[in-house]
Amino acid sequence: MAFQPEPWRVKVVEPIHLASREEREDRLAAAGYNLFEVAADAIFIDLLTDSGTSAMSDNQWAGMMLGDESYAGGRNFYNFEQTVQEVFGLPFVVPVHQGRVAENLLFSTLLKPGHVVPNNSHFDTTRANVEMNGGQALDLVIAAANNPAEEHPFKGNIDLDRVRQLFETRRDDVPLAMITLTNNSGGGQPVSLANIRAYSELCREFEIPLYVDACRFAENAWFIRQREAGQGERTVAEIVREIFSLVDGATMSAKKDGLANMGGFFASRNRPLVEKIKQRLVLIEGFPTYGGLAGRDLEVVARGLREVLSHEYLRFRVSQVAELGGRLTDHGVPIIQPTGGHAVYVDAESFLPDVPQSQFPAQALTVALYRYGGVRGVEIGSVMFGRTDPDTGDAVYAPLELVRLAIPRRVYTNSHLRYVADVLVEIGERRDELKGLKIVEEAPVLRHFTCRFEEL
Repeated sequence: MAFQPEPWRVKVVEPIHLASREEREDRLAAAGYNLFEVAADAIFIDLLTDSGTSAMSDNQWAGMMLGDESYAGGRNFYNFEQTVQEVFGLPFVVPVHQGRVAENLLFSTLLKPGHVVPNNSHFDTTRANVEMNGGQALDLVIAAANNPAEEHPFKGNIDLDRVRQLFETRRDDVPLAMITLTNNSGGGQPVSLANIRAYSELCREFEIPLYVDACRFAENAWFIRQREAGQGERTVAEIVREIFSLVDGATMSAKKDGLANMGGFFASRNRPLVEKIKQRLVLIEGFPTYGGLAGRDLEVVARGLREVLSHEYLRFRVSQVAELGGRLTDHGVPIIQPTGGHAVYVDAESFLPDVPQSQFPAQALTVALYRYGGVRGVEIGSVMFGRTDPDTGDAVYAPLELVRLAIPRRVYTNSHLRYVADVLVEIGERRDELKGLKIVEEAPVLRHFTCRFEEL
């Protein structure tokens, strides 16, 4: 069947409310036109992020009742540890309350000023954790990733020629390499198994450990099964095990493909490194068998990591995103092609050609989504990734100006997403009314979370 219905039944509902246009205007002004600053109860359809916003299953809710809140050695940790070991094949596991802590623990342990960390594309917190520890976060995604309209099955692939050039010229400056599955900054695009295998071989040739940002590992494996030659008869679980057999470890926010509202982990084959990281963990998160999480949350993640491997779940998950993307494309809304696994990315620069990059067209579109429809998306462009050149004082812009419509897992129905598409179509018809923005307040790091704007 072309149409995929939801592979679950609704058991509990949460009311949502569309605020009046007047109230939405007031909320925007009070928030400085930054949607992070708008209270969630004033949002109708919230596509800000798929991180921690999943609806949990009855199995996960049941697991919460089995939470062992012992300070040390709670039984939920051992179930969590065993699950990570079985799903990923990584022997040493450290729980954390979310993925950015795993990143911080890894980079603060291994990085020194002047080090370089290659990746297909670093997302915001990964980049910030590299830079805060004195490193350079280097994006080496293939060229096709920077062309939103180009159809390529694996636009998340890392450019192996550029990786080799880096390793040959700056080997001593590269303490580790990363790969992000799927590539969030570049449109939620997957990485092929062949690309991961070749990247792994390069890292081994130069004796550089390879770590995966595993937030959306199951969605990436599903795309490999669907799009890569020779993989269609394998299970997602089998593909996942092969991916992680090629790497030295992983950081993960379980708030994505862990189907949990909180949690994450660092896992590795390097026991001495894990022991160092545990020492840091005790200082900032807690004892190594709870790592900043309640026992019930550890149980939820353990169950979610197994549920996410379901083909029925993944088939619907990816098809729901594709249906929204197809509806927008049919109505002339430019998006990154093909659609990824967790979100549709609108090409705001093409959608709003009269708003220059200096006036943040993607942020202008997020404002319009809320203004006209009560929908919250997120800017992934020059607000998030732009900066001021310290030498020249000139503005440096992001390669793409995108609005990400991240779809929470098992939360919204297809009718909700049809409404979102209708709002974007209406905005397209009224795009001449949209205004650019200027930043009037910003933080020195991760400015997009808290900066304030004025409309021009």
